[in-house]
Amino acid sequence: MQSTQDIKDSPLADAWAELQAYAATGEPLEPNAYRLAFADPEFLLRREARGIRFQLEMLKPDLDQTAAGVEHTVVVFGSARFPSMETAQAEMALAESRRDPLALKKAQQALRGAGYYEQARAFARQVSQACQVMPPSERLYICTGGGPGIMEAANRGAHDVGAQSVALNIALPHEQAANPYVTPHLSFKFHYFALRKMHFMMRAKALLAFPGGFGTLDELFEILTLVQTRKAKPVPILLFGTDYWTRLVNFQALVDEGTIAEEDLKLFHYVNDAQQAWAVIRAFYQLGDTPPCAA
Repeated sequence: MQSTQDIKDSPLADAWAELQAYAATGEPLEPNAYRLAFADPEFLLRREARGIRFQLEMLKPDLDQTAAGVEHTVVVFGSARFPSMETAQAEMALAESRRDPLALKKAQQALRGAGYYEQARAFARQVSQACQVMPPSERLYICTGGGPGIMEAANRGAHDVGAQSVALNIALPHEQAANPYVTPHLSFKFHYFALRKMHFMMRAKALLAFPGGFGTLDELFEILTLVQTRKAKPVPILLFGTDYWTRLVNFQALVDEGTIAEEDLKLFHYVNDAQQAWAVIRAFYQLGDTPPCAA
């Protein structure tokens, strides 16, 4: 049974042809009461149609991933601002040649971030390579937010070994395009953060949080809350970079003040290299060198 219908097949052909004509000529799409409702972008963008847009953002990535055989993922997120090592080294060389103290400080910061970039790339490469020997329905696929920095690094690691990877991008003023290492037919764009975060969790078998800013913290604490409240099944939640995370968040203070339970500290693990992160995931599922895709 075919899972999709060719949009050019009747009776959708006329509606599709009309939309194509507007796109080809660049003409504005004016309101039209006679246009089919599901082929009317002006109607679908109304405030009252927000619920329909929620449903579409829920459905499209789910159907496409299912069609591609992606059922299990390892979600990697972190700062979009960390460069690759080659970029950071070039920045440092330029700063040193100019002897600019401010530029040197920024270059040193970039080099620290580049270390995380390379670890994210190595982790994704290791996971993707290990899973390629598994049956397609049981493989783990790297999934990121699709942007630059740590997200790019993880998609790049999968790309290094010829593996597919998923991107769940978000429409933002400063970050519109997916990084070049995402598998094109698994690159999705969202308007609603809520739907995007739901898709992160739907297929996640593990989550690896690298150092990051507000967006990373938002995603991390939502995931911790879902697992803590039993709204999501327990999965390995890994915080990469013990020094960064222990300086940033005093989780023990939450226990001391009675705002979380002592056992809640077991919801996550600190890791400091790619091999350790992958080992924790394997140990969680008690599967030796076999990926936890079927768990």
